[in-house]
Amino acid sequence: MSLAAWLGFLLAAIIIAVTPGPGAVLSMSTGARHGYGTALVAILGLQAALLVHLIIVAVGFGSLLAASETAFLLVRFIGAAYLVWLGVGALVPQFVNPGQPVIAQYLLITASLCFIDLTVMSIYALAAVRMGRWLHNPKAIQMQNRMFGGLFFSAGVLLATSSRS
Repeated sequence: MSLAAWLGFLLAAIIIAVTPGPGAVLSMSTGARHGYGTALVAILGLQAALLVHLIIVAVGFGSLLAASETAFLLVRFIGAAYLVWLGVGALVPQFVNPGQPVIAQYLLITASLCFIDLTVMSIYALAAVRMGRWLHNPKAIQMQNRMFGGLFFSAGVLLATSSRS
């Protein structure tokens, strides 16, 4: 992978990471309720899911999903239930140069994504910890629960109703 391709990938990964989504919601809600230590454990869980996703992309399982309607539906509904961040698999292959060692490129992409995501989610969690006093107010907690519940519900519905095209 050329330096220019890697820098382009880093820019795309940073934009995706800072865009609020389920990972940010999880990081902020956990940080606000239980502090950064517990949020860091949740963030590391996000990174484990990201690693699994990148392995699936690297071994070509994405091609199977494109070819099999049943496999696609199964993964789509599992993803909806667990709010897996599937958008990365659209992102990664365009930065891999098939003329160079692919494993080394995927390792670089994986390390870069995990570092960026860990950093951004930590910032979200630490911001929520700082706002913790306000978020421990009973009325604010009720509003927060409704907001986060609505975000998770909406993300699940969008994922369940999405199509391949």
